[in-house]
Amino acid sequence: MGVIVVTGAMMLCPFGTAPANLSVTSQSVVLAEGKAVATIQDSAPNVNIPGFGMCSSLANPQVASATAAALGVLTLQPCVPAVAGTWLPAQTVCLADGKPCLTSDAAAICSYGGTLSIVDAGQKTVII
Repeated sequence: MGVIVVTGAMMLCPFGTAPANLSVTSQSVVLAEGKAVATIQDSAPNVNIPGFGMCSSLANPQVASATAAALGVLTLQPCVPAVAGTWLPAQTVCLADGKPCLTSDAAAICSYGGTLSIVDAGQKTVII
């Protein structure tokens, strides 16, 4: 398994230019090191997962359009995540407010081609 993820955890997208911090909204009852524990449901774009700076994925319609307008020169555009579903894989060992906890080995899929990963869980004590 992995380390339990909490609010403020750092995430990366391979097509983004900057890391982003996770915001937990799915529950506020269970804490680790004084921070709300994330669940697999904390995957909403612009609510739980903010943008990753600028996006370079040509599957992103904004990037594709700007690149076409620049005659094929890759033109980065602001990252607006398009997460398809919840974080995977879901584990059932640890629950927070009845929902599977998010662990550091999980990933989320962006519809624009990137696989979001957790690079810092935001805490070091709770491991499952």
